[in-house]
Amino acid sequence: MRRRAFVQAAAAAAVPAAPAFAAVDYGRSFLSGVAEFNRVRFWIESRTRIVDERTGGHEDYFQCGACKSEDTFARQNLFLPDNYDFTPIFGPRHGVIFRRKATATANYREVRPAGGMWGGQKFTLREARTTELRTVAEIRRATHAGLPIIARTEIANADSGLRAILEFPVKTMNIHDPKNLYQVDTGPVAFPDLTRRRDNAAESLSLAFVAFNAPDFADFVIETETVLPGAESARVMHYSRILSLPAVNRLYAQQI
Repeated sequence: MRRRAFVQAAAAAAVPAAPAFAAVDYGRSFLSGVAEFNRVRFWIESRTRIVDERTGGHEDYFQCGACKSEDTFARQNLFLPDNYDFTPIFGPRHGVIFRRKATATANYREVRPAGGMWGGQKFTLREARTTELRTVAEIRRATHAGLPIIARTEIANADSGLRAILEFPVKTMNIHDPKNLYQVDTGPVAFPDLTRRRDNAAESLSLAFVAFNAPDFADFVIETETVLPGAESARVMHYSRILSLPAVNRLYAQQI
């Protein structure tokens, strides 16, 4: 079965109404630690809302900008010799820290209580004033006008009763004016595995990039342990697991 036919069959359910909550202003929203040893401030890059359809409850997870491993407040030699990428995600009860070294390691992914991450978090969330872009022509015009664009990709799993809304600023937008086409390509975002229920939803999160060019499906490439071609003993963390899902995609132009 061709992918588009599969997507249309899997997405036969009615399209859900647009989420009622305001989008984050991603250029001006942050979260900070409250510990005296480091009141670190992180730039919020995306938000993933995981909704339990059975209870009606939800949890928000904020993926923040990456940095490098450092010896904080040292007098010199600020970057650690065995350096790695450091990407945090913060939730209401637990967070996740991803440490991507040159090779795959056992501590790549660490889930810990949110209260133990820099003493807890103080959020500075500013709301974006947005207008939904309902046609490809509107998407093209907003792109050419240089307006910030925010995306929401909604995915669901009927068996688990879980739904997620991934919200993120569109960093790369492809436009083909003669054919009236667009394509979003952005990441990383906090991608949730909705195939099973967990007591701790933070354990379901991975880093991923997302692409879409239609309102009814999204493709994800997820970071996972990957064997290097021709060197089976060498393993790295790489965006290599590709997944296509039925989705509801919406785009919003931010007023500036």
